[in-house]
Amino acid sequence: MKPDKSMPAFQKSFSRRLFVKGLAAGGLLSAMPNVLQANVGNAQLGSAPVLSGNVVDLVVEEMPVNFTGVTRIATTINGSIPAPTLRFREGDEVTIRVTNRLKVATSIHWHGIILPFEMDGVPGVSFSGIEPGETFVYQFTLKQSGTYWYHSHSGFQEMTGMYGALIIDPWEADPIASDQEQIIVLSDWTDEDPMSVFSKLKVQSDIYNFNQPVVGDFIDDVSTMGASGALAKRRMWNQMRMNPTDLADLSAETFTFLMNGITPAGDWRALFKQGEKVRLRFINGSSNSFFDVRIPGLSLKVVQADGQNIKPVDVDEFRFGPGETYDVIVEPKNDAYTIFAQSMDRSGYARGTLAVNEAVTAQIPELDSAQWLEMSDMMGAMDHSAMGHGMGHDMKSDTAGMDHNAMGHSMKPAAAKMDHSAMGHNMKSDAAKMDHSAMGHSMKGSSSSLAVPSQKVRHASTEYGPSVDMRVDMPRTNLDDPGIGLRNNNRRVLTFSDLRSVDGILDDNRVPTREIELHLTGNMERYSWSIDGLEFGKSTPIYMKQGERIRVILQNDTMMTHPMHLHGMWSDLESPEGELLVRRHTISVQPAQRISFLTTPHDLGRWAWHCHLLFHMDAGMFRQVVVS
Repeated sequence: MKPDKSMPAFQKSFSRRLFVKGLAAGGLLSAMPNVLQANVGNAQLGSAPVLSGNVVDLVVEEMPVNFTGVTRIATTINGSIPAPTLRFREGDEVTIRVTNRLKVATSIHWHGIILPFEMDGVPGVSFSGIEPGETFVYQFTLKQSGTYWYHSHSGFQEMTGMYGALIIDPWEADPIASDQEQIIVLSDWTDEDPMSVFSKLKVQSDIYNFNQPVVGDFIDDVSTMGASGALAKRRMWNQMRMNPTDLADLSAETFTFLMNGITPAGDWRALFKQGEKVRLRFINGSSNSFFDVRIPGLSLKVVQADGQNIKPVDVDEFRFGPGETYDVIVEPKNDAYTIFAQSMDRSGYARGTLAVNEAVTAQIPELDSAQWLEMSDMMGAMDHSAMGHGMGHDMKSDTAGMDHNAMGHSMKPAAAKMDHSAMGHNMKSDAAKMDHSAMGHSMKGSSSSLAVPSQKVRHASTEYGPSVDMRVDMPRTNLDDPGIGLRNNNRRVLTFSDLRSVDGILDDNRVPTREIELHLTGNMERYSWSIDGLEFGKSTPIYMKQGERIRVILQNDTMMTHPMHLHGMWSDLESPEGELLVRRHTISVQPAQRISFLTTPHDLGRWAWHCHLLFHMDAGMFRQVVVS
């Protein structure tokens, strides 16, 4: 691709390196891109085999791979990346035998699947794991249909290749009509040892962020907001010790982004015939990456979200995080199109080609420019219109002296403060050992008082400690925001407000009997991630009663987006007014945003609840849920 002259130097470098990084795998597979092809003894790449039937055997082992010109060791299932696509039918009882040939324990979690907790596959929560040399038998009945996936829940094995698609065909005729379908699994690969990467982040959380503000950005700001406004903008971020471009922990500096196990240079391909209606099942199987997906020249009709059919929505682009899935229908007219999935931080992309034959190609779009976080991403709905005193004062626990009008932000009026008093304090408290899910953070009330989600922010006492560098007192609740980097980009971008389950959520329309409010928290300097300021090791379980209708409020008190996945039950997303919108298994919560959903735990047992950014989960943004 040709570097855009308007792109910053670091982004031009990334653009050039994208092709070089993928050259080895791309050269190996370019002649036969849709054939399982690799050197003898190497992992198969390019198109996962499909396994079906009521009994399936999977073998986990290490195998060499080469994505960038350097041979590394991957964790594979049946020798392929992605792992074999499992294709079952709704209502069937399936038996999946998993044999571990690694030197360490492993596991498989069936993401989004409703099943007995003993079959959920989370070591230390639902079972003890699969030891080396052992075969574990998963057995469960499929109660749903749609596009799902599966992956390891042990260590960083998912990050080294252990993930695959899980497709469940409906018992009756599929209401989503198409002439053919393609499964597209997006992922991220690093040649580094994942533990080494994690350790680097613990020392310097922005070590992989090359979208740092530079002189050119300052000059651009001066031209749009004047010298004083540009200086004030820099001063504000410096005083808060926060990075306005901190959108992702990991970038293309270490990641090669893959589409069905193929690098951008390898150009994964799917063929179609003119006039066909093609269903694309997109799965974000990455460890730590959000992708913004579009096919230039084609409208995407979104028909399914997280395996659940929705009322069709026509868009040009959608964003999704690790764990999420979207099915879209496209009707190609030209000979070739590029399937383009750029990372949220705009450091790189995965791509493939939808074409009528192997010979034709389509232009690859340039990466969009990296965007700065806005004040709404940090302070939510806080009013900045009355702040006209500049930014030169010493910030303590509010931002009353900051003039954000100079930045061109239009915010909703609200009288509130963002509390920075927790920054840098080492607070010792017995409360750090207490379970606040059953105290002030859990609210019971009458059906009338819980008909709509509470808007009163309730910070747990455990948020006021060294694990939290930021709290939001006036969060935004808008579901129509596509997110940083997608706002006002002249493309139709999917948002949560667009999503509606086809038949509504009819199986449980009760008003909840209680609310559980949880805050997504962190400290970027420490690279510590938590819920209510408590890392998993310091927390106690959240307790739910079987069959009760519960509202969960998730408030993001950080500047990063977190895809939150609740195992074992559905998350019925609702509007701020209490209208049920769509059923999900993974809900991404944007910075300074407050989102609520209803859930009904039907299955007894112990369940995991965590951020699906793998490093965030490992760093502590994880809770255990006990249903009794």
